Amino acid sequence: MLKQKDMEDSMLYAHKNFMDNLEKSLDILALELKQAKDMTVRCNDEWCNVTESFIDDMHKNLYAISEPRWLPDGDSHRLKQLRTRIRDLYREFAHIKGGHS
Repeated sequence: MLKQKDMEDSMLYAHKNFMDNLEKSLDILALELKQAKDMTVRCNDEWCNVTESFIDDMHKNLYAISEPRWLPDGDSHRLKQLRTRIRDLYREFAHIKGGHS
């Protein structure tokens, strides 16, 4: 029983680290989009392609995370918030990309 508890603790720690890093990545993306809004030329082809690819990868990562039975409610809520946030950032990106001339 102790080994199972150690395994769950280890998985929880790895899960928390992964979620922390995903959240940091979303923060960087949000900053990039904020800066892009302030630029006159908002979206060159290279920036748009790279940003859209990054958003797609983040979306896939966030939706690929399963919620283990031992995941605390707070972490489950955090995952839902990050999923909502990536959808919002994609909407923001689409608006910026739509202003591309």
